[in-house]
Amino acid sequence: MALVSCCSPHSLLSSIPYSSAILSSTKPSRIQITATSPPSSFPMDHHDKKRRNLTDFPYVSAAHRNLMINLISTVENRLGSHLLPCSLPPDVQYFENQTRTAQASLQIRPGRKSSLIDLIMGSWIHCELPSGALNITSFSAYLTALTDAPNFLFELIVSSPTSLVLILDLSPRKDLVLHPDYLQTFYEDTRLDAQRQTLEKLPEVQQYISSSLFIRCACSPTAIMIKVDAGEHGSNRMEEIIEDNIAVAAEEVLGIWLNQCACVERDIGESEGGELETRDRMFRNKTIEVDLGSSFPRLFGPDIANRVLEAMRNAFRV
Repeated sequence: MALVSCCSPHSLLSSIPYSSAILSSTKPSRIQITATSPPSSFPMDHHDKKRRNLTDFPYVSAAHRNLMINLISTVENRLGSHLLPCSLPPDVQYFENQTRTAQASLQIRPGRKSSLIDLIMGSWIHCELPSGALNITSFSAYLTALTDAPNFLFELIVSSPTSLVLILDLSPRKDLVLHPDYLQTFYEDTRLDAQRQTLEKLPEVQQYISSSLFIRCACSPTAIMIKVDAGEHGSNRMEEIIEDNIAVAAEEVLGIWLNQCACVERDIGESEGGELETRDRMFRNKTIEVDLGSSFPRLFGPDIANRVLEAMRNAFRV
């Protein structure tokens, strides 16, 4: 989930504040699921018609919405037995400011005890800014200290019908210089860089270089960080790019994460597991205390901000 501070989004969903840095500086087989059929783990609340749900994705295009639902459904279909239901209170699963110029939905499903899955999170945010509407959708999955495998991160930041920023990465949890076998296993042998290279060949695509040094050092060397501008070709061309290119890359990277990271046990010693826990906690704490602590009150007011941040702290265990 992403939030806005001084008209500059801050990422809640990822453990790294990608959205903040991005906008402040400014065909394999797939599961076909319609936007009207959300996954069962994110049920509609028929007692509150006004409360929007995660899989509504109400302010984005059809291709964008279907992509997000497909990602969530793929993970739930594969890892459902390892996940617990979302237990966030209703006023954290959906919240808005008094003027409804900022709305957000958040879902967190923790992993079962002894599972390699720590939690999965999905979110969307809609914010009406002086420059126009900003829509950000995010989905990420985190692993426990029982494995050192990378986490999964996907985020689409749409500033207009013809302009977006894509973040797609398997975020490393170890130093790739000190652990060349980790680089080989998760990034070289899987040929992750091919997805970035394919997308960057599109004439509408430019590489995005974050202004945040923290983000640059936290990303993998195969991270996809691009700007897409459909320009005079319009929103129809953007829909084609999302459906035919971005969705394909996202599903390929997610498939690698599911097959090579989320469902494969690795030999992790007790001391190494402790180091992983410390590293993971530092990343999550930075998001909540530094990023969200300043952006939430400005966007939603102190009461809502405190409520959501406390729920985040509990989910993140920080």
